[in-house]
Amino acid sequence: MHSLDLIILVVYLVGTVLFGAWFSRSHKDVKDYFVSGHHVPWWAIMGSIVATETSTVTFISVPGFAYGANFTFMQLVIGYMIGRIVVTILFVPSYFKGELLTVYQLLGQRFGSGVRRLASMLFLITRSLADGFRLFATGLVLAALLLAMPGMEQMARSWFPSVNPQLVILIVSVLVMGIATITYTYLGGMTAVIWTDVIQLVIYLIGAVLAAWILLGEIPGGWNEVVQTGTAAGKFTWFDFSTGLTKSYTFWSGVIGGAFLTTATHGTDQLMVQRYLCSSSVKQARVALLTSGAVIFFQFLLFLLIGSMLYVYYTGHATAEIASFTLNGKLQTDRIFPHFIVTHLPPGVVGLVIAAIFAAAMSTLSSSLNSSAATAIGDFYMPLTNNKKSDKHYLTVSRLLTAVWGVVQITVALVAIRFSSRVVDEVLGIASFTNGVILGVFFLGTFTKRVGQTSAFVGIIAGASVMLWVKMGTSISWQWYVLIGSVITFVAGYLASLMIRENLQEQQSK
Repeated sequence: MHSLDLIILVVYLVGTVLFGAWFSRSHKDVKDYFVSGHHVPWWAIMGSIVATETSTVTFISVPGFAYGANFTFMQLVIGYMIGRIVVTILFVPSYFKGELLTVYQLLGQRFGSGVRRLASMLFLITRSLADGFRLFATGLVLAALLLAMPGMEQMARSWFPSVNPQLVILIVSVLVMGIATITYTYLGGMTAVIWTDVIQLVIYLIGAVLAAWILLGEIPGGWNEVVQTGTAAGKFTWFDFSTGLTKSYTFWSGVIGGAFLTTATHGTDQLMVQRYLCSSSVKQARVALLTSGAVIFFQFLLFLLIGSMLYVYYTGHATAEIASFTLNGKLQTDRIFPHFIVTHLPPGVVGLVIAAIFAAAMSTLSSSLNSSAATAIGDFYMPLTNNKKSDKHYLTVSRLLTAVWGVVQITVALVAIRFSSRVVDEVLGIASFTNGVILGVFFLGTFTKRVGQTSAFVGIIAGASVMLWVKMGTSISWQWYVLIGSVITFVAGYLASLMIRENLQEQQSK
């Protein structure tokens, strides 16, 4: 690795932190810190949505997916686009009825504070686990980069002689990324998160295009060879109409399951909804969300194409290198693209592409920290203190909670080192586990009038219990989790309302 690459990385990390510090001057209260005063333009929110949805998992695991499989991941992306349309019609208008800090306040208005707090708690647990895994994935990339430097492994061994040097470097990598993300999010709040997301989106797209261009140049037959070899190997297959609930990335699980997943993540998850709350109107929020779907579609095509080109290159022209990302005879697809980056890209470009991977990770992680802090203070701390503290006090606590959730996610990432299977399934599986239950509660609030707090609790308990059984006792694909969880929660809650007489007005006032 060239010193120029390290300079680029250091400049990127330091610049991001300084960018966050610059925005800290404009914060007067939690409204500024968490929803940017509702003054962010739609195109910036669109860029932030895309960047947040694109973590390191996307950057390294989706090319790895195409290397080991084909383009069937795009079936899930079609579902993502359908889910966006549902959210713009069903949920977005309700976000602008009153001054919301978190999306779970809507549940409080409909069902009472108990359901609101329970939904918020599920969100906090899910975000901590899923984004802790994302931080771990980023640490893998940084570790691969550092291990490519001459003498780095020996240095790590000299620091901790009794510990595997690769493990030492991985732990250091996780800590560096986590601390950098905590710092600029702590300082800049949601305004810094959104505008750095826009910059990070540009950086990682440029990095991906450069890597794809250089990779194509490494293949002797160029684009024609990619098409011929990829087609012969079935790499460009988009659709799989297989039936059954145990197989992932089929047309049915992708389109139907993906639509429910996105309806949940983009319609009822604070991580995404907080962006819409930063816009000035329903129209602006809708335009941002819908245009993000088009960008996501072409972005996933790019990442899958990179994976297919990696397959053509390594299986046809660099077979000796396959051992570098094979462990105990098993192909580690998440390590293929990082391996190509650190071993084949020229000085300077390596630093830019790794910075792009960092950008993808930091955009998601910073959003997670800010939304977790918003949920903790908006749904727990402010109600606990009856909103009687000063604006300065709540702003200080908000920043402290940002740091606390950062420490939690770093801890999860360090634990995740022991479970380094295909990261994309781990992350999406975790997110899907609870998102379905929350979506089911929102459906109860949207489509029913008679369901009250007690019935909603029954639905949540039933949905969570069934999802625990599905997760632990069956081999059903994670792509069906949101559909199953939301349907069970909705049906159980509605049936309970038929047997339970509730005073809805009294519950909603609590």
